[in-house]
Amino acid sequence: MKQAADEQMKQDPFLIELKKKLAAKEEQYLGPYAARSRDAVRRRPELLEGHRPPFAVDTDRILHSRAYTRYIDKTQVFYMVRNDHITHRVLHVQLVSKIARTIGRVLSLNEDLIESIALGHDIGHPPFGHDGEKILDGLCREHGLPSFQHNLQSVRFLEHIERKGRGVNLTLQTLDGILCHDGEVHDRSLRPERAGSFAAFDDKMRRKAVNPAAPLAPMTLEGCVVRFADTISYIGRDIEDAIELALIRRSDIPADCRALLGETNGTIVHNLVTDLLKNSGPDAIAFSPEVSETLRTLKEFNYERIYLNPAIKKDVGKITVCYRCLFHAYLEAVQAPQEKSSLFSEFINKMDPGYAGETPPAAIVCDFLAGMTDDYFLNQAALFGCAVPQKQ
Repeated sequence: MKQAADEQMKQDPFLIELKKKLAAKEEQYLGPYAARSRDAVRRRPELLEGHRPPFAVDTDRILHSRAYTRYIDKTQVFYMVRNDHITHRVLHVQLVSKIARTIGRVLSLNEDLIESIALGHDIGHPPFGHDGEKILDGLCREHGLPSFQHNLQSVRFLEHIERKGRGVNLTLQTLDGILCHDGEVHDRSLRPERAGSFAAFDDKMRRKAVNPAAPLAPMTLEGCVVRFADTISYIGRDIEDAIELALIRRSDIPADCRALLGETNGTIVHNLVTDLLKNSGPDAIAFSPEVSETLRTLKEFNYERIYLNPAIKKDVGKITVCYRCLFHAYLEAVQAPQEKSSLFSEFINKMDPGYAGETPPAAIVCDFLAGMTDDYFLNQAALFGCAVPQKQ
């Protein structure tokens, strides 16, 4: 019966005509360098003809993924904090999406593609944000795995872990934007590298795994916009969170940054977006030189006074011990194997049989740990007798 329903959807003239109308409408409002729905390509071709454009389908698949659900308890910057007003990863990706879609609307870009990239870009982040990423990276290297990078893991979750290992079959354009989103890299301008295919994408993945510092450029303008929006969304928001936690005062923000960009998240976002819109060309996204350098100064301020502040690093030691304990315990469980381990009941047994057979034990452990929420990680660590940190 399901096959008959699928075939009916595929053949439905109404849906086919509706899709044609939407494609024609795209030609009316999209700029000459925007990504078109007709150019969307998936690794596995699909037969169904629905009414939604392909990049909108990508967004829905990301929203309904198990990994997206776990954003709700993933650290953005500040962890082990009892304050409901501090930004978590789920809010961050929504802010990136909102800012990027605003930019895309003015520049006549494809907002569906922008949204799919923005909502999916951080799905691979492990527990406890960038600190957790560094710890897990070290463990992976110790056990013969490539460097752990959250953007690579985001692609891995969406292509190889979701739906019991079958993946959600996103378009190349969405996956490429997720891979190349790195908002930590400082760029004054970005121009897309348009030559795109899954072979080229897989080569990008390999190059980045071997050399984490390898520069990557998105294949679409939409991907470039999300990369800038990632920075715009966190730079002022992290300052607000730090002020909320009394780590800094608003007057601590460098004077030149306050003069040009403002001293509140709202004014910083407004001024950065406005400058980006003024200076972006038909096939490039760019800040003005002055704003770009001021933003660099503000990033340096955030790193020194917020991200590397000892006050938010006091639990790193305990979290490191917990990571190491869980990694070795789960690795032993795979190699033994120990069927009663939560690694089996909560992960391996829910995957198709081919996953465990094709994935090295250490990579299985990495996938399991990277997918955990902060609280689940701490609960598991406590079960193994770790001295887990307490929220304050």
